[in-house]
Amino acid sequence: QVQLVESGGGLVQAGGSLRLSCAASGRSLSNYAVGWFRQAPGKEREFVARINWSGGFRDYVDAVKGRFTISRDNFKNTVTLQMNSLKPEDTAVYYCASTNEYERLKTIDGVPYWGKGTLVTVSS
Repeated sequence: QVQLVESGGGLVQAGGSLRLSCAASGRSLSNYAVGWFRQAPGKEREFVARINWSGGFRDYVDAVKGRFTISRDNFKNTVTLQMNSLKPEDTAVYYCASTNEYERLKTIDGVPYWGKGTLVTVSS
């Protein structure tokens, strides 16, 4: 079992930055791909970014490319999502998720490990 805990959410003005962290316990994350998803009020949970076990492969949804950066530190068992140039439409609960199959992290289907989420609110 992998337990995931997100932190770093909060209220920020448009154009600002936030840094989300996903900390794992119970098992090392070094063998797992990790992704970030988000869910805005009234909308379905959507893919934001993913990173493979080594950090050598990363992928982003088009809406955040050039603004968000996903990275990982396997020694610290953490994955980070640096979010810059935030927009009001980035407002959502952000979830960390993990699976041992990188390709599965584009959708929520079949992803076994999830955190409880952290709220990001971007004011205009």
